[in-house]
Amino acid sequence: MAQKLSIVVWAKDGCSYCKEVKDYLTEQQQDFQIVDVTNNDELRDILEKKYGVRHVPVVEIGIGNHYQAVTEIGIEHLQKALQEASKAVPHEA
Repeated sequence: MAQKLSIVVWAKDGCSYCKEVKDYLTEQQQDFQIVDVTNNDELRDILEKKYGVRHVPVVEIGIGNHYQAVTEIGIEHLQKALQEASKAVPHEA
């Protein structure tokens, strides 16, 4: 059975960059989960520990136990990470 790409978007209300990321993923028909950090400093603390940033959006892309995070602002960074991740997804024959 093929593994599926897992995408998690760390975002907050009112963030135009976060909306851009969510809109892009929706247009690309990518399923994703959202972690809402609005008014939740504990979640931002997690981002800081994991990736050294407190800003959003942060997009985690993974397959199985292998994850990478896109912490840079701009769809081009997300596009590149998705392309790299999709190459690693085993496809069914």
